[in-house]
Amino acid sequence: MLLAVDVGNTQTVLGLYEGEELRDHWRIATEAHRSGDELGALLDALLPDLDRIAGVCLSSTVPALVRSYEDFVARFTSARLLVLGPGVRTGVPVRSDDPREVGPDRIANAVAVKERYGAPAIVVDFGTSTNFDVVSAEGEWLGGVLAPGIEISMDALFARAARLFRVEFTAPPTVIGKTTVTSLQSGLVYGFVGQVDEIVTRIRGELGTEAQAIATGGLADLIAPHSRTIARVDPWLTLDGLRLVWDLNSD
Repeated sequence: MLLAVDVGNTQTVLGLYEGEELRDHWRIATEAHRSGDELGALLDALLPDLDRIAGVCLSSTVPALVRSYEDFVARFTSARLLVLGPGVRTGVPVRSDDPREVGPDRIANAVAVKERYGAPAIVVDFGTSTNFDVVSAEGEWLGGVLAPGIEISMDALFARAARLFRVEFTAPPTVIGKTTVTSLQSGLVYGFVGQVDEIVTRIRGELGTEAQAIATGGLADLIAPHSRTIARVDPWLTLDGLRLVWDLNSD
């Protein structure tokens, strides 16, 4: 079995694969100072069959945790670890001025969207930041857009405005809010819908084609139903990209 691990700045998503099938998945808080022993204790509780894992494919936007996962794999498993980064085969050429700057999760998304939905395509990943990744008709990662994520944007608003308070992340019944709660929810949902639709539209204009837009990430289901540009939501796109990268490098 393969354990795919996508370490983001806020949350870590783990998926357990048997062949191409995602057997189970978990979402946990990312803690940058977790040691390999702490990860071992945590994952041993989540995965009683830890000894059956043959491989671990890791994408991490938190450099400090790469070493911790190396320690975890070495001490608690007999698996082989593959860390997605420079030098790892992906099948997606990276057309960046400095490929080392491109987050591994963004490359995993590009690999998965090319395989699962074809190219050209745009991945909209709702994480700590909202990432837009563009895959050309030739299957190349062309670049993208990075925007502040939904949660950190709202946290900044609540921190700076003394009379505002946290609200449930859900769509209000109408765009015109009648209360502070529904007004905040309207700004949250339709503000980010507008951002997504405008950026996707401009990307399509530069590409000169109606590239399909696929959404992923923890809050994709909040925004996608109201968007006119997002074709579908694939919550496990990044994990599947890691599985595909593992298969490509399994020799």
